[in-house]
Amino acid sequence: MKDEDVCILIPTLNEEKAIGEVIRGFKSEGFENIFVIDGNSEDSTREIAKKEGARVEVQQGKGKGSAVKQAFEIIEDEIIVMIDGDGTYSPSEVRKLLDPIRNGEAEHVIGNRFAYGGAFAILHRIGNWVLNKVFGFGYGVKLNDILSGYRALTRDGVKKINLEKKGFEIEAEMAIESVKKGIRIKEVPIEYKKREGQSKLNFVRDGTKIVYTLYVLARTHNPAFYFGVIGSLFIAVGILTGIYVVVDWFEGITHVPLTVFTALMVISGVQFLIFGLFGDLLVTLQKETIEALRGKDNGKGKGEGKK
Repeated sequence: MKDEDVCILIPTLNEEKAIGEVIRGFKSEGFENIFVIDGNSEDSTREIAKKEGARVEVQQGKGKGSAVKQAFEIIEDEIIVMIDGDGTYSPSEVRKLLDPIRNGEAEHVIGNRFAYGGAFAILHRIGNWVLNKVFGFGYGVKLNDILSGYRALTRDGVKKINLEKKGFEIEAEMAIESVKKGIRIKEVPIEYKKREGQSKLNFVRDGTKIVYTLYVLARTHNPAFYFGVIGSLFIAVGILTGIYVVVDWFEGITHVPLTVFTALMVISGVQFLIFGLFGDLLVTLQKETIEALRGKDNGKGKGEGKK
């Protein structure tokens, strides 16, 4: 694959301070196919991007996720490199992301911002660490930076993933979908610089949405994790109320309604855990069946080839 087969995708929203430098950086690396999808910026982002020679489209709807999804439906190039337009990532590192795809090592390459430290506020660093740990526990794949805004995907990989999220959860959803669809992922070390302009990420609001996305989308991939969390919460509540009931019982005080509530919490929690184990068994059987069918199809293909 040549550089002409690569499209540089830059979602933007009020990035006039950095967008020109980002585009010039890619052009200096030999990449002329640059696509800016803009979220109705109120500054000069679109004008600067057009002046620098980028193709510019205004997104329909709101949110980074909506912009990325719209762009993926438009772009037909063999490789898509996605990068934020705020100057936090270096265009000079683009070949680090492209090489694993060109060498056949991966279909989805993520730039790991934590490899060299990165310009992170302490809360964002802790939040990212927690989210990456939740991802690893829920999806069985260890990644260091699922929220990185600098990544490369093959066109075939993009066609396989189903994106629904409209906001900053899009990066997490891309990683989740890649794992669920069997798309090979690889991380490469990149630098992360201080952004130009004000951050649009709200730590509490967007962090909560990302955690919710990680949890809900685990339902069909790891039912034991999904139902296990619910079951554990129910059992924990039952244990706490049960302790209160028992302590008062030794003092001659009875709590009949609370005792019934405690029993219901514990029993419901155990049932959720059983649902999770049963669902995990079904998912495992489904994966084994799919792999067996793929093996048969490959065997038929080879046999027909020999004939």
